[in-house]
Formats: sequence, structure tokens, C-alpha cells
Amino acid sequence: MPPAANAANSAEARQSLTADAWAEAALDAIANGGLDAVAVEPLARRLGVTKGSFYWHFANRDALLRAALARWEQAETDDIVARVGPEADPYTRIVKLFKAANASYRAGRLYLAIAAAEDKPMVQAFVRRVSERRMGYLYDCYHALGFAEDEARDWARFAYATFMGNLQIGRDTPDLMPTGEKFSEYVKLMIKVLIPRATGSAVD
Repeated sequence: MPPAANAANSAEARQSLTADAWAEAALDAIANGGLDAVAVEPLARRLGVTKGSFYWHFANRDALLRAALARWEQAETDDIVARVGPEADPYTRIVKLFKAANASYRAGRLYLAIAAAEDKPMVQAFVRRVSERRMGYLYDCYHALGFAEDEARDWARFAYATFMGNLQIGRDTPDLMPTGEKFSEYVKLMIKVLIPRATGSAVD
């Protein structure tokens, strides 16, 4: 193929597929098959491009993994906080957080798949930051509810452990998790148990 044609094809690949698209495809692969499922050639086939598109954006597979994990970290921290919004009332804020955190089946599978690879130093750093930021946000919410520092940490730990347990059940024994309206009622129960408030408070 003439050099001009090669250049044109390369330019087309660069324009039609961004680094973010590759990172998102890598996250889909991780959610379905773990980190080992991230391989350049299968992803290129799935995306309908050549490996040349990959190497335009990334030096190697590790660079793609870092980009995917950075995208995941943002989605699991900044993006969720943004969805909760600047809510002044700490009770309402934590209710919104619980609902947002339990809203995505894919996000749950992705978190467990990434956490399962914590033996890899690069992955461990991302998982640790996500966990620490989530726990920190929960602590701030419980502290704002009026709990002392130690109590707020305990409630934050309890809430986060419950969230992680739900992810494990959803992955390992999905038939045991409610769906549809029953899941909504289950979330309300978690909110009542995990967010102490005056008797008679409603959960919408």
C-alpha cells in the first residue's frame, strides 16, 4: 500500500477511536473476564480497528490498563460525588450516595474484578485510593450527622462492608439478590439500618 494510503488509514483510525474509547473497552473486558481479559488484538477486533489505533494512543498494555484504571477511579469517586451533588443535608446526601452506589450491576462486577487483582502493585494503588476516598466520604457524612469521630468511622466501616458484601453476593450467588421493586425495598431497608435517624423518618 502506498505511504499516502497508509497515512490516510492511520489518520482515520486516530480520528474514529479515542484513547477513552480504548480505556472504556478495557473496562468492559475487565468486568466480564478480569484483568487477564485485557488484550490488544481482541479489543481491536471488538472495536473494529487495527492495532495501529492502539499504538497511536498507548505505548503498551500496561499504559492501557493505567488509563482504564484511572477512568474507573474517577467514575467510582468524583463522578459518584457529582451525581450526589452539593446536598447540604447529610442524611439526604448519604441516602443519595447509597442509591447511586447500588445502581449499576456493571460497576459492581468491575469493582470486584479489579479488587481481585490487588496482588499487582499498580492495581493495588488504584483500589486503595478508591476505598479510602469512599470511606472518607462516608465518614464525613456520618460525622455531619452528629456522630463523634470514632463512631463516624465505625458507621462508615459498617456501611462500606455492607456495600462490599452486597457486591460479593451479587457476583457469587446472584439468585439471592432481589430485583426490581424488591431491590428498591431492600435498599430502603439498608438505609434505615445504616443511617440512624429519629424514629418515624421516611425513606423515599
